[in-house]
Amino acid sequence: MAKKGSMKGITVKGGGKLPVSKGAGMTEKGVRQYRAQNPGSNLQTAVTEKNPSESRKARRRSFCARSAGWTGERGKAARRRWRC
Repeated sequence: MAKKGSMKGITVKGGGKLPVSKGAGMTEKGVRQYRAQNPGSNLQTAVTEKNPSESRKARRRSFCARSAGWTGERGKAARRRWRC
C-alpha cells in the first residue's frame, strides 16, 4: 500500500494523469484513485473553464500563485491547462 499522500500507482498509462501534450494534471479517474487511497482528501481536478464561479476563481488564483516557480515540462503544461 502506498504511503499517505503518495501519487504511487497514478500514471499517464493507467489514465490517472494527462500526458504533457494534453496539459498534464490529473484526470477525474486519477482524482478518484487518489481519494480512495487517502480518505478525507479534498483533491479536485483543474479549474479550466474561462469564467469560473467566484470560489473556483479563487482556487485558480491560489494554484497559479503556488505554481509560479514551476519550470519543468509537466509543470508548465499544467499551468497552461489552468490558464495561469
